Amino acid sequence: MPTYLIVNATITDLALLEEYGAGARATLAEHDVTPLVVTNEATVLEGEAGERVVVLQFPTREALTAWYESDAYQAVIGKRFASTKGFAVVVDGLG
Repeated sequence: MPTYLIVNATITDLALLEEYGAGARATLAEHDVTPLVVTNEATVLEGEAGERVVVLQFPTREALTAWYESDAYQAVIGKRFASTKGFAVVVDGLG
């Protein structure tokens, strides 16, 4: 069953976020992942949310966890924390 990482954030440091993005993209190359959405221009229809939205599809929750907990990704994730305020959730798809 596919599993999705969904990130929503308000950008506080665009230059640092761009550094994070370059590093994060490099870590994805080693894993089975499909980027579905990466934007800094989301339109909020309801509630309060940031303009940054990322949706990544992994084949399984285990595959997502392997990427997220990898040494390579953990080496760059601090830049996301320092450059945004928001949240990340993991959800399983239908199937």
